[in-house]
Amino acid sequence: MTLADRLMPALRCLDPETAHSLALMALTLGLAPPVADAERPILKTRVWGLDFANPVGLAAGFDKDARVPRAVLGLGFGFTEVGSVTPRPQPGNGKPRLFRLSEDRAVINRMGFNNGGHDAMAARLRKFRAGPGGQGIAGVNLGRNKDSSDEVGDYVLGVERLGALASYLVVNVSSPNTPGLRTLQDRGPLTALLTAVKTARDGLANRPPLLVKIAPDLASADLEDIAAVAADVGIDGIIATNTTISRPASLRDSQKGQIGGLSGAPLKDMAKGVIADLYQLVGRDIPLIGVGGIATGADAYARIRAGASLVQIYSALVFEGPYLAARIASELADLLDRDGFKSVAAAVGADHR
Repeated sequence: MTLADRLMPALRCLDPETAHSLALMALTLGLAPPVADAERPILKTRVWGLDFANPVGLAAGFDKDARVPRAVLGLGFGFTEVGSVTPRPQPGNGKPRLFRLSEDRAVINRMGFNNGGHDAMAARLRKFRAGPGGQGIAGVNLGRNKDSSDEVGDYVLGVERLGALASYLVVNVSSPNTPGLRTLQDRGPLTALLTAVKTARDGLANRPPLLVKIAPDLASADLEDIAAVAADVGIDGIIATNTTISRPASLRDSQKGQIGGLSGAPLKDMAKGVIADLYQLVGRDIPLIGVGGIATGADAYARIRAGASLVQIYSALVFEGPYLAARIASELADLLDRDGFKSVAAAVGADHR
């Protein structure tokens, strides 16, 4: 057992945001050593021209300022996603703003895009890219400032400032904690936003893949609109899903009434349903990343069979510890092998065939 594993019970006794800060510090100091390289060829997959050692990534929100991408990749993740980041630094919402629902294996947050801004992230990503392992896959999740007078311009600035350093870019229009942000998922605003962002992306020399991250709280007609816009504009992928503003009746923890986005185990079925519905709409033409309630290899496998080419985790780390990605990847490899799949790609959308 590593020091990081031994620290987990103590971290869970602390205020969640304090525990998160200490986890980042531990990774910065190297207190969570890299996992031994136990490469499983069956897990290798290629999406958007990028070669992933495995399909299990870290979702945005943990490493908001790109402080520890190298350390994260060393924990067994196939890729990481930093942000959400806004053009100017902003403190986010008032504390407390992060709540651990231990009885439900869930988290509620109303962080409000707290981050250090484009310039600070660019400096850290340049250092990461120049160092050992700097070719690892690290996406950048873009947001807008809460008080912005030009929300489309904020995303375009993100592309121009950070696109050259990103393995892929994500337009986050689905956080429930920035007023008005989710209205950007409506067909008209989304078309205008993604068109402008794609134009900026196309002006970059490296042209990183461009994705959009959507909410789970969408009607079938909304998903149809998003799929149509994605195809019409020509973006490269969709991440489903962000946190939910709904509160399932099954929630038991005393913190369940907190305002904010709910993530973790209660989101699993809803998020999987969105992936399945999107896959029916876009097939393999627009690769999907499945996120929300994934905590085991079986969860990841189910999301892949539903249509996800890649998966991401975050909230489950709060309860399972820093080496969860390596465990999920190992379990996933066994499940793929058990069912006769030769690769992750071969299992994508299997439930629809």
